[in-house]
This record gives sequence, structure tokens and C-alpha cells, in this order.
Amino acid sequence: MAQTFTITTPIYYVNSVPHVGHALTMLVCDAEAAYHRLRGEEVLFITGTDENGLKVKEAAEKAGEDAHAFVDRISADFRRTWDDLGFQYDDFIRTTEPRHARAVQRLFEILRDKGHIYQDKYEGWYDVSAETFVRESDLVDGKSPDGNEVRWVSEDNWFFRLSALGEPLMAHIEANPDFLLPASRKNEVVSFINQGLRDLCITRTNPGWGIPVPGDEGKVIYVWFDALINYIAATGWPDDPNWQTKWPAVHWMAKEIFTRFHATLWPAMLMAADLPLPSQVIAHGWFTFGKSKMSKSQGNVIAPGELRDFFVTEAGCSADLAVDAVRLCLARCLPYEGDTNFTWDEVAKHYNSDLANDLGNALNRSLTMIHKFAGGRVPGGAVEPEVAEAIAAAKHGVEEAYAAHRVDQAAESAIGLIRFLNKYIDTRAPWALAKAEDPALGSVLRGMALALASAAGLVEPLLPATAPAMRAQLGLSGRPEWAQLGAEETLPAGTEIAQPQPLFPRLDVKKLTAQVEESAPAEPKPKKEPKKPMPEAPAQIEFPDFMKVQLKVARIVEAERMEGSDKMMKLQVTLGGESRQIMAGIAKKYAPVDLIGRQVVVVANLKPARLMGQESQGMLLAADDVDGSPILLEPSDEAPDGSLVH
Repeated sequence: MAQTFTITTPIYYVNSVPHVGHALTMLVCDAEAAYHRLRGEEVLFITGTDENGLKVKEAAEKAGEDAHAFVDRISADFRRTWDDLGFQYDDFIRTTEPRHARAVQRLFEILRDKGHIYQDKYEGWYDVSAETFVRESDLVDGKSPDGNEVRWVSEDNWFFRLSALGEPLMAHIEANPDFLLPASRKNEVVSFINQGLRDLCITRTNPGWGIPVPGDEGKVIYVWFDALINYIAATGWPDDPNWQTKWPAVHWMAKEIFTRFHATLWPAMLMAADLPLPSQVIAHGWFTFGKSKMSKSQGNVIAPGELRDFFVTEAGCSADLAVDAVRLCLARCLPYEGDTNFTWDEVAKHYNSDLANDLGNALNRSLTMIHKFAGGRVPGGAVEPEVAEAIAAAKHGVEEAYAAHRVDQAAESAIGLIRFLNKYIDTRAPWALAKAEDPALGSVLRGMALALASAAGLVEPLLPATAPAMRAQLGLSGRPEWAQLGAEETLPAGTEIAQPQPLFPRLDVKKLTAQVEESAPAEPKPKKEPKKPMPEAPAQIEFPDFMKVQLKVARIVEAERMEGSDKMMKLQVTLGGESRQIMAGIAKKYAPVDLIGRQVVVVANLKPARLMGQESQGMLLAADDVDGSPILLEPSDEAPDGSLVH
């Protein structure tokens, strides 16, 4: 059997409504799946919902609903939303399905039989909101690093020997440079593994919800261990003998579930069970509004249907083309490396620039001139070389982009061909050729039509309704095979074209801004953080007391934000011939890139302490800004690293 291209989103947790952050992950997977289908490949696009968490049961009880009815309702919301947005997934798996439970219990048995799972007592804190265990040293003011309430748990449980798999994981990552993408997030994973992996408690006392441990019905399997197994369950493992024709898969997700779970725990589970690892694991960044991550608790969630309806009501798009407008905006704003500020202004800018202006102008001008100068039929004549070269370059760019999983770059290459066409029309000026009765007119007009037909094929994975609408106006009834895309024979001379019809009416940005401001709820004024009280003046000390504090100049050579904290930064510094790790609460003020190479002053003889589970071997000196944020102290001129401050 032919090998299938399998691609997955994470399965979405049923504690919230779908928002455009979820839709972004769906979009990149849907576009990649569509691209591979257009190339004639077998494709399996998997998505679904994660339903076995303890907080799901508690949320159902709070809502006065039966837990099964609760998850049925919310899972259906996700499925309905994805159907409304035209996502062509092949399988929607739910973790409450028997096929998933069968796969989870079988993998548990395999790992237990191989000695990778053992029984022990767990005592510690558990964050129900995040469905994760929290070490005492990681608590911040009695809460989890995410700010959630924690509960003390003391019970006999089963543990996964994750600690034994750090070296094999690192070997796989080093042997497969593109296994984890993008590179910046791979570096986070490498750092996480190199800190030392701990065995993971993977069961809980059975609360009447979840997948029971085989042979130990008093326990259920930890939701994260359970949920990850959906990816192979959807291929038919362990019962379908042909499941490996659908595996390995490309995994897409948002960055918050990348490092600990998809890039570390999941590959370790597969490795321990002697099963093939995913082909690639990719994490995109977040959509933000201002400085906040989009989240239900922040009240800044945009529902995908709201965005689609916006293009219908405010721009006058048809419903199917409004969906394409949503898809285009998601792709153009894809936060691949960092985060993207996703605002109505950004949405309007991409819609007007790419769709209303570039695509709309190219389509309208080309068809109008073919009607005016060639009687409404595609003329004969060979396409000019620069058009053929532009089509080939755009096609190559799209192929390269999808090979690298860069849907944003695929959009840029496809739209780039349309921009080329508008410039080509201006340069070749068909109206002037017609007036001069230049014989090149036919070749120019045919090149314009072929560029449009080729652009339709290139945008199709992203804009599945726009592509056939463009071909219909060009008088083309079917799509060419991908290999034939751009070939002149796909647009025969004499093809009768339709009258141009606007696909994407232009948005009135001024009117839009006024309407959005009028309809938006008033934003509460941000609470001013209370100024830090000035410390009382300490008692005078003797000079020998001061000399007990050793201050040195250090240089920051590495800096990274700590996962799960918005203020803590982990720094690697050098003090001349000595390297140290220092934890500092400066992430709200400073970005990692702005710190690397910078000289700072540190307390070098401070007794090491543990912060967020990390050893801190010193302390940075900083002053307080007027709002209480830190200002790092540094030499006014370069000093030798390790110099004493006195």
C-alpha cells in the first residue's frame, strides 16, 4: 500500500469554545493536507477533542450536566466550527471513543511489560486547571507557575521512566535536525532535556471519569499520557495491520504544549514502546492582542465564525469567499517563530492588500482587456518568457514553502505571482500594443490569462473557494494536475472567458474602524500596580561587613524565558574563566535577544538557591524604575569579565 501523508492538529480540550488560535492550527494543517492531495498523494488529516481530564468532569458537574452529555455538546461545537470554515479533515477522534481507550490501554501494557512503568507513591501538588503535577520548588505564592490553584495529592500510582530516555531522545534530535521546528523552539527542548528528565506520575485515583489502568481499575491514566496516544489510535493501531502506512505523522500545535509534552514526553513514550517517532513536530506562536495572549480568561477571544461573518457583512463577500478571506488572514499572520499581534487592522490590511487590491485588480484588468482586445477569447501566441519564468518561480516557491511547513511563505509566493501580473500589465501596456497593432498583443494577453490560471492553482490549498471561482471566470472547468500547473496547454487558445465579477469587494477601513470601536466593549482601565514600598533604611554597617559581599562584572551569554512564568528568565553568564546560571525576574522588562552579550553586575558569593526548580548561582543587581520594573546595572565602559566591583 502507498504511504500516506499524515498530519495532525492537537486534540482540543473541551473546556473552551473554538477561537482563531485554534483555527490557525487547523488552517496550517488543512492547507498542507490540501497541497499534498493536489499533488495526487494519499492524505490523512487528523483532529479531534481531548475529553478525559478531571477538570472536564468537574466543569460538567458545575454546569449540572452529565459528563458524557457535556463533552458531546462541546466536541460538537468544535466539529461544527471546523465544518463551517471548510476544513477538510479526514478523521475527528475523541478520547472517549472505544478505539482510543483500546490504544491507550495497549500502550500502557506494552510499556509496563518492557519495564518502563513501575508503581510508587506520589505525594505532591497537582494543578487541576493545567492537568499537571507541580513540584514544591516550582510553586509561586502557593500557586502553580501558571497562577492556578493546586491540590495536595498523596496516593499510590504508576510512574513512567522518563528519566531513562533523555540520552536516546537527544541522539534522535541530533541525528534528525528538522525533527523539531522551528529551530528556536528545538533549542528550548534541548535545554529542557539537558536539565535532566524526571520520571512522570501517569495515573490518578479513579474519579469515575477517564481511561482505567488495565489490571488496576482503581486508577485512571493521566490525561496528558492518555491524550497523546490519539495520534496512533487514529491510524488504527494496535489492531489494523496496515496502520504504519499512515504513520509517521507531522504534528502541528501551539507552542505552550510543545516542549514538555509533544517534543519530549510523546517521543519518549513511542521510543520506549519500540514504535516509530513522528516525522516532525512543529509549534507555532500565539496570536496576541497588544501584549496579551488570546485566551478566554482575558476576554479577548475572536470566534472564527465572527471573523467570517465580518467579511460577509462589512466587505460584502459571499459566504464561501468570506471563509477564504479568514484563511488568508490566518496564513499571512502565522506566528511561526515569535508571536503575532492579531488585530482588526491587520485583518483589514491583508484583506484589502492581497485580495481586494492585488487579486481583484489582476483579475478585473486581465479579463476586461481580453474582452476588449481579443473578443472575449484567449488569443493564440506563445507566452512571453518573463511570464513563464515568473510562473515557474512562484510554483517553486510554493513547493519549497510547503516542504518546509511554511504556509505563510506559500501564501507569499502565490500572491507574489499576482503582484507580478499587475506589474507586467503596467509594463507591457496591452492598450498601447492594441493601438499600435503590435503582434505581441496576443502573447501578452495569453500570458496574463495563464498567470491568473496558475495563481488559482497555487492559492488553492489556502483558498479552496477562490481558485475555482477564478477558473470559472477564465472559462476553465477543471483543475490541471499539479505537475501541469503553468503549462500553456492547460489554457487552450480560443477559450471563452466570462465577464469579470468582483470576488473580494474592498473594505472601507475608516468605516470599519468606527464600527469596531463602537461595537467593542469598553476596555477596563488597566489596574496600576502598586508602587513597591521604599524599604526602610538599614542600620549602618561596618566596612568589613560590606567587604563580605563580592560584586563582579559578568557577561550574559545565553538567555531564555522560563516556561510557565511571565517574569522569570534563566541566564547563563561568564565571570572570566567561570560560567554560572542565574535566575532573574526580569522577563517582563527585557527580551532574551536584548540581553545576550550584555555586561551586568552580580553578587558572586551568594549562596545558591532554587527558583522554579532551577539552581541560581548568583544575583543580578538592578534598580527600580518609577513603576517598579527593574533597570539592570552595568558598567559605563567595557570591563574585563569577572572584574571585581568595589
